[in-house]
Amino acid sequence: MLTLRKGGHRDLEHYYGMMEVDFDSEELIGKLALHRAISKGEAELLIAYEDESRLEAGYALVLPRGLYGYVLLKYMAVFPWYRGKGLGVEIMRLVHKRYADRQGVIAELTEFDDPEPDHLKKIFRFFGRFGYEEIPSDYRIGGVTAHVLVKPIRGEIAEISGVYHRVLAEVYSRVLSPLAMSRMLDLKPVKKSGE
Repeated sequence: MLTLRKGGHRDLEHYYGMMEVDFDSEELIGKLALHRAISKGEAELLIAYEDESRLEAGYALVLPRGLYGYVLLKYMAVFPWYRGKGLGVEIMRLVHKRYADRQGVIAELTEFDDPEPDHLKKIFRFFGRFGYEEIPSDYRIGGVTAHVLVKPIRGEIAEISGVYHRVLAEVYSRVLSPLAMSRMLDLKPVKKSGE
């Protein structure tokens, strides 16, 4: 069984190297920006560890302060030596439990090159198991298409579909400088047919 603990600056120093392996450099928020965000309560590094052995098994980085009561699950990963044992499912359940008082959780899935051809499909299936639904979006991270997935907890998908761009822009503005945001994100509202 796993438990989550909130990590601090030392943990971020340790885990950032793992994030660099698990995620494309274009979608990574800079380490200094994350340190600042953790200090201000704008980001939470959650570390999953086994209760019995106390060994760390994975992590999640969440940006918990968003418009309309949504949080952004920015990064989540299970260590390679623990993959395939269902720990990702446990971590996701713990993350949802931690933010059960919110309207919902937003996740972004990017289409960066991956050596495993079906990797993106597997991730979509994984998030789908938890009730995440993709909403129409016109969104890029690092110049690459990003899919916006939402898991409603207390809210409805329809509530965020038309305003996701405002929610994500506001969440990121708490963590990134305007210049860093303009370099990393291309976030626009979806154009309705006929526009």
